[in-house]
Amino acid sequence: MSGTEFPRPDDVVLVREADAEITADAPGSLITLIADSDRTGGAVTTNRTILDEGVAGAPPHFHTRATEMFFVLDGALQVLVDDRVVVLEKNDFLAVPPGTHHAFAPAPGSFADALLVFTPGMDRFDYYRLLDRVNKGQAGVEEIKASSERFDNHYVDSPLWRETRAAATR
Repeated sequence: MSGTEFPRPDDVVLVREADAEITADAPGSLITLIADSDRTGGAVTTNRTILDEGVAGAPPHFHTRATEMFFVLDGALQVLVDDRVVVLEKNDFLAVPPGTHHAFAPAPGSFADALLVFTPGMDRFDYYRLLDRVNKGQAGVEEIKASSERFDNHYVDSPLWRETRAAATR
């Protein structure tokens, strides 16, 4: 579809709150699965993430194919972006291009409620379901490591993020 065409009615994606699946990758960390790439023709994958104050959030990682976008609905989100850390507040937006190391957690003293969008989309809901199973003790961390190529989620180390999060919990 070019930029001047309107979507056909069968291209429209509507997800009602009651129909969205909710997973948890840790206590105090809820992920609402809104639309995966199979529903959007590969255009986007989107979820809503609510992180209670003090939750660890997502560790440093990068994607090779997708831009990950964050829109803060409420609270404040602390985000690692390569070699710096920024705090996004309500109604702030951040786009992280492929290859950029990033991580996120609620900012110190705050919770975070954010909409996350990946473009292009890829089937990621099974990744969130895997995190939920690990959280419940039904799967192991080794399964997350083994899924990095499938879900384009590649974990990295970040001394800056470790130091930043350690300071947040003091």
